[in-house]
Amino acid sequence: MVLQPTTSSRDPAVRRQQRRPRPRSGTPPLKHGGWVAAAFLAPLLIFYGIYYLYSFGILGVVSTQRVGLTFRNAVDVGTQNFTLVLGDPSFQKSLLNTVMFGLFSVLVSMTLGFVLAMMLASGVRMRRLFYTVFLLPSLIPMSLFATVFGRMLETRDGAINQGLRAIGLGGIAPDWLGDPAAAYVAVGILLTYGIGLPIMYYTTDVAQVNASIVESALLEGASVWQIYRIMLFPLLRTTHITVALSVILGSFRAFDVIYFSTGGQPGGRTDIVGTYIYSATLGANRVGFAAAASIIVLVVALGISVLQLISRREAER
Repeated sequence: MVLQPTTSSRDPAVRRQQRRPRPRSGTPPLKHGGWVAAAFLAPLLIFYGIYYLYSFGILGVVSTQRVGLTFRNAVDVGTQNFTLVLGDPSFQKSLLNTVMFGLFSVLVSMTLGFVLAMMLASGVRMRRLFYTVFLLPSLIPMSLFATVFGRMLETRDGAINQGLRAIGLGGIAPDWLGDPAAAYVAVGILLTYGIGLPIMYYTTDVAQVNASIVESALLEGASVWQIYRIMLFPLLRTTHITVALSVILGSFRAFDVIYFSTGGQPGGRTDIVGTYIYSATLGANRVGFAAAASIIVLVVALGISVLQLISRREAER
């Protein structure tokens, strides 16, 4: 005996399901969806394509010329600008500072940022307040904060040195903008201020970790530090790569951080590639020279991005 389905074929829902056409094998369910999306995106893609192609084209042409801001009387010099940029000790120093500040930010993000993110994700009291405290600085324009911080660093009238004098420690008040070591410390404090984004990355990804793994470790007697160091830190290796890339590439765009705080002082010791290119463009009126420096920096940044993509693929295997 063959059992028949109990639902009657007279049921309207059954009849609608029977009349519904089945998609053919190999035919996507949204046959024309891709063309519709491309049609909507085409104007924006064309605009950005022309903008970037034109910008990079102009940058490439100007980098081979000796020309000022007026772009008049340009003289073709070939690769001379690139040779001058690569041989300039100030450019080498600014590029080294950019990488050093980026590595420092990565170190702070993967240590302090990681620990703070794990503490916030563990359900600590008043965590919403702490989230606001750590994330709010990332929402404030860095140019504004760097300007205020730069005024605080002034040797005579700055709030930091005035505070040290008020508590009787005026003898150790450093010359923040005159001493290279103090200036580096000031930049490090300023970079640590932007730790909110790495905390957000870590708290977002740690929520996807299987909670049973942590519970099993706690039942086995593992300490909180062992869970952080042995379990969670290796599990978030793809997040580490994302944080490292975003922070290092962010150091190449940290023009406002340096320009409005230390201004590259003392004597260009804290310059990064952004402030170096700005000074070459407006200060020295060497647009072709600055364009060559921009292309070199762009190549370095693209190289870092490629290394990150390769590392991320290896980590996801």
